[in-house]
Amino acid sequence: MSDTFIAPDRKPRCRWAGAAPEFLDYHDTEWGFPVNDDRRLFEKLCLESFQSGLSWRTILAKRENFRAAFANFEFDKVAGFTGADVERLLKDGGIVRHRGKIEAVTNNAQRAQEMVAGEGSLAAFFWGNEPDASKLGKPQTASTSDTSIALSKDLKKRGWKFVGPTTVYAFMQAMGLINDHAEACVIRAGVARAREKFSCPGK
Repeated sequence: MSDTFIAPDRKPRCRWAGAAPEFLDYHDTEWGFPVNDDRRLFEKLCLESFQSGLSWRTILAKRENFRAAFANFEFDKVAGFTGADVERLLKDGGIVRHRGKIEAVTNNAQRAQEMVAGEGSLAAFFWGNEPDASKLGKPQTASTSDTSIALSKDLKKRGWKFVGPTTVYAFMQAMGLINDHAEACVIRAGVARAREKFSCPGK
């Protein structure tokens, strides 16, 4: 089976982008493009954590609700959430009402504050773990990697929760730490150009 499909503009895209109408814009404008904004990085990692065991379509459809529920993922604000906030969020039908995942976001917001204090920024930390592109396999043929396994282990050691190797790998794909667009995907070259112009924090 091909790893691409022909989109309405008659150009090839990653096959997964054709699985739901709302995927195409996300695929073309966000997925894989390098991110160095700490708030956006925190949001992406939290949403990937919520996606664990669910479909990405479910999470993407609720993304605005998640942003409203979690103070737009401003982690300095989320870090101050209390048990009462957790109970409030468990009643919010607009998000995924999973106690462990909700509590992980509040915990991880505190861990993000610690990371900024120790590393300078979330961006500096994550981009400091960028893998060697020459050692990456064919795009979209794996759900984990040596880097995602090591990053997951490091994050857990720092006290982060719901950051298993598969979740971290999906985060790496989404934030552009790797360019995992299919080789024939028309967006892959645009992501490559964006990465060439991108200034990695801390480097």
